[in-house]
Amino acid sequence: MEAYLAELVGTMLLVIFGDGVVANVCLARTKGHGSGWIVIATGWGLAVALAVYAVGRISGAHINPAVTLGLAAIGAFDASLVPGYLAAQLLGAFLGAVVVWLAYRPHFDATDDAAALRGVFCTAPEIRSAGANFTAELVGTIVLLFGVLAIGANAGELRGGEIDLAAVYSTGISPALVGLLVWGIGLSLGGPTGYAINPARDLGPRLAHAVLPLRAKGDSDWGYAWIPILGPIVGGVAGAWLFRLLGF
Repeated sequence: MEAYLAELVGTMLLVIFGDGVVANVCLARTKGHGSGWIVIATGWGLAVALAVYAVGRISGAHINPAVTLGLAAIGAFDASLVPGYLAAQLLGAFLGAVVVWLAYRPHFDATDDAAALRGVFCTAPEIRSAGANFTAELVGTIVLLFGVLAIGANAGELRGGEIDLAAVYSTGISPALVGLLVWGIGLSLGGPTGYAINPARDLGPRLAHAVLPLRAKGDSDWGYAWIPILGPIVGGVAGAWLFRLLGF
């Protein structure tokens, strides 16, 4: 139960800071309005680092179903814990989005652009092409999982069949390095789709967008929603297997 609570809190912190920076950049009349993609990517990288520092020692700070499922697929995480981790991550992401709405409520009310409002909560492609969009999410999440495990290996904690992320991400510089990894993914691979690379990060806030009373709200773009769910799941499993097969 402690690990599930940690995943909920960690994912909530991730979304508060991550969706929060998007709100600051995209909503009307904020201090950061129009400050651009580098600010958004930096905010998301810092969000990941903070969340991992906060709960890594308790749950391993998966804070992402792609990580949980990727580790389970290679036998490095107890499969019986997977449903609880996924539920906690989804709920945490939903609650984090609600907190962002509360913090920026006057600015949501002042914004007339429905796409900008939805973009605070969830991702959308710049060029809508299911195959290309899926590929972008797939590649980004492969890099994420490979990078997370590589950081752990360099910390001297990943040996043999056991991968104990709680040991890797409990202290030291490793959580900050994961933040830098996500910052780099955003800068390098985030352009096509906004790099969800995390099904809970996209689905939980998308659900919040669907239910919150936003003044100028359009639809929640459910026709696209499967891509930032399925793409990262496949990418997470592929990235974990790639790391394992290479024997790093």
